[in-house]
Amino acid sequence: MALEHAKLRGRIVEKYGNQKAFAEALNISENWVSMKLNDKSPFSKADMETWAAALEIPGTEIYDYFFV
Repeated sequence: MALEHAKLRGRIVEKYGNQKAFAEALNISENWVSMKLNDKSPFSKADMETWAAALEIPGTEIYDYFFV
């Protein structure tokens, strides 16, 4: 079952305005961000930690953003 990551997408828009700006802030490709959000490439623990820090997601809420 694919994950939707709707809440994560919303947080990216809330904090960065769009996916491209978020990718640039993390110095990664927009394509890579898209692959993660579209469940084409799994999130590693390091990915989740980096993204959570950049998006100011508290550790207690990581599940809500990455596993729903």
